[in-house]
Amino acid sequence: MTRDLSHAKWRKSSRSSANGQCVEVADNIPGAVAVRDSKDRSGPVLTFGAQDWRRFIDFLKSN
Repeated sequence: MTRDLSHAKWRKSSRSSANGQCVEVADNIPGAVAVRDSKDRSGPVLTFGAQDWRRFIDFLKSN
């Protein structure tokens, strides 16, 4: 499914490195979370269901 990302509000982690090598996340998309490379903002975007993204983040926090 193609999602409209024209109103996505992208943000980087507060823990991202000073050289900007990180990902950006947009979580203001209804039912989805979009992820992109901060060095290639016009490049490909991965989208995940909101529930799948939450499980992924919870897994990361638990390890």
